[in-house]
Amino acid sequence: MVAAHRCRDQHRVDVPSHLWLVERPLTMDGAIDIRLIITLGGILFSVAGAAAVGKMQIKAMQDTLQDLEHRLRKIDQRIDGLENGESVIKQRVDVMAKMNAPEVLRREHMQTANMLADISYLKAEAERMHKIHNGVHPPVASERKAT
Repeated sequence: MVAAHRCRDQHRVDVPSHLWLVERPLTMDGAIDIRLIITLGGILFSVAGAAAVGKMQIKAMQDTLQDLEHRLRKIDQRIDGLENGESVIKQRVDVMAKMNAPEVLRREHMQTANMLADISYLKAEAERMHKIHNGVHPPVASERKAT
């Protein structure tokens, strides 16, 4: 706010560019000037405004943080449920894999083949016994007496 002018002897002289700067004394002598009060009031209001804005922003951030924590808890619960379901399915697949193991299937097929062979033999025996007992008996030469 101070303009530099050259004097006739080529020395630089600082001259204030505004009139209020000319009237203002360079020392304050302990007196509080209205401009100082207005400046301090402006600074106080700007600090209070910044504090209010900061407080509102902190409140908004806390609300957002609580919402995110709530969502995170729900996601954790869903993940826990999915992990439990996955372990149940894995256990079932393991049981089915053991049931369908090649060695187990081979043994079961052999047992089934043996049972089918036994069934066919028993059918043949049943037919033979049926023919023996349902036919005409030859006469018996002597009867045995129970003693």
